[in-house]
Amino acid sequence: MFIKRIIHRTAVAAAVLGSLSGAAHADDLLAAVKNRGEITIAMEGTYPPFDSRDAKGELVGYDVDVAKAVAKKLGVKPVFITTEWSGILAGLQAGKFDVIVNQVTINAAREAVLDFSIPYTYSTAQVIQRKDDSRQFKSMNDLKGLKVGVVLGSNFQQLAAGTPGIDVRTYPGAAEAFSDVASGRIDAALNDSLTINYLMHTSTLPLRAGGSVGDTNKMGIPYRKGNPELGKALSQAILSLQKDGTLKTISTKWFGADVSTPPAGHE
Repeated sequence: MFIKRIIHRTAVAAAVLGSLSGAAHADDLLAAVKNRGEITIAMEGTYPPFDSRDAKGELVGYDVDVAKAVAKKLGVKPVFITTEWSGILAGLQAGKFDVIVNQVTINAAREAVLDFSIPYTYSTAQVIQRKDDSRQFKSMNDLKGLKVGVVLGSNFQQLAAGTPGIDVRTYPGAAEAFSDVASGRIDAALNDSLTINYLMHTSTLPLRAGGSVGDTNKMGIPYRKGNPELGKALSQAILSLQKDGTLKTISTKWFGADVSTPPAGHE
């Protein structure tokens, strides 16, 4: 009788574990997103040309268009949540939103705590300096001994901090850093090459694009670990948008070139 009880309890325990395993799979965030009929998407909302407010207060930009296109492929409504970059990754980990579409560079440190879709944007880090500054910055070493502005928590902060001798100054957003470069409070700023190219055509600040520094960056859509089905769906959506030409169309609209595929020699 005692042995029969043990066998019975073992069988029950196995059934419970199997049920829990199935529940864990069912709890993948994709199912919740589908049931809700919407996906919550975080972005700064102050980072043109990727995401900013137009005269009507509506969110516009490259990442806004990409996020809407991905949500359409998933068959759900995009719901945007704006927040400062300094807390956006922690907010995702805390479950305040489902994903981030805000030029989040894929790197080892972030992949240790978050998962990513395949890349949808490729770019490099670039220096921005005053228009009357004739110095040539071709590498990070050229910035040693200078005050360099970066967005707090960005990969550009990591890049600058990784070069001894740079006086790194952090800002809540790119606009504040660029303003301080223009006013002479700092020597230069580091940001995305795509942002700087856009700024050169739209801003009246006395700034110019300096040299590109560092490796090619790959930007993807981060989401919380433990949601493989959501990750698969996001990557499939991006692949589909690449194949049907949607990403190229969005890229050309904002940058005049396709930034959704790797530069030649960087596949």
